Amino acid sequence: MDVMKQFSLIGIVPVIAINDAADAVPLAKALIEGGLPCAEVTFRTAAAADAIKNMSEAFPEMLVGAGTVLTTEQVDRAVASGAKFIVSPGLNPEVVKYCQKIGIPVCPGTANPSDIEVALSLGLKTVKFFPAEAAGGLKYIKSIAAPYVDMKFMPTGGVNEKNLLDYLSFNKIVCCGGSWMVPGDAVKAKDWDRIRALTASAVQLMLGLEIAHVGINSADEAEATETATKLCKLLGWTMKVGNSSIFAGTGIEVMKTPFRGAKGHIGIKTNFIERAKAYLERQGFEFDESSANVKDGQLKSIYLKDEIAGFAIHLVQK
Repeated sequence: MDVMKQFSLIGIVPVIAINDAADAVPLAKALIEGGLPCAEVTFRTAAAADAIKNMSEAFPEMLVGAGTVLTTEQVDRAVASGAKFIVSPGLNPEVVKYCQKIGIPVCPGTANPSDIEVALSLGLKTVKFFPAEAAGGLKYIKSIAAPYVDMKFMPTGGVNEKNLLDYLSFNKIVCCGGSWMVPGDAVKAKDWDRIRALTASAVQLMLGLEIAHVGINSADEAEATETATKLCKLLGWTMKVGNSSIFAGTGIEVMKTPFRGAKGHIGIKTNFIERAKAYLERQGFEFDESSANVKDGQLKSIYLKDEIAGFAIHLVQK
């Protein structure tokens, strides 16, 4: 899987500055356990190359790259340390061409249409947009993206928990770079628990996992009608009859015939189903790919391979 696809599935790229290379491994561990197996280590500090090396060796499955790369010499140092991608604050054609020559994915910074056209001339399809908020934010990105139908963006700079979902909801944004889950004072204090918690909070905010509905299996339509009627009477909900099921309100789906799950099924809705699927797979869950419901090329729902407590579980795109 290419780096840009991995960026898209992870959704958030933590941008971190490390002053002590000894902090790299526990910091990487906190990010992974929080749900973000990715890090852009900025070359603003002398410890950057060693930090990348330490992270890459301790967690080879982690997507670790170098940020704030300004020269080809820094590219060489980053790659030698194990960096899997290069990010720059601006667009330096020399650096981009060098990265392309040696085969390392590069995402240079852009801030206006002229930058984007240079990136296109270099064959790039994804660019960083920096500094995102200061340069005009999502409204500006949407405006300049319109003429460049094939270009994707990774906004960084001013992205935080308040505007993350707005950015990620725009289909031309691959992912967002941010540092709010790795505050400098927490790194300095070696407070890995705090970083782990902030990272997990960012992931849950992004995914927005919540119960959509609970499905109840019935032997036949008559039993389903009786069950749904009683539930609606009990809760004051409206009953909606469909082809294969009857909904009591929006929270309970009563199946007219036995369906998935020994006891029924549970629908879990999410803001970004592909990212939620990738996240859960990293947690060890497996999916029944044959159950995937795809419409217009977009995944709409998919079931886990195994039941939980007798319930089949499926993700649903909000």
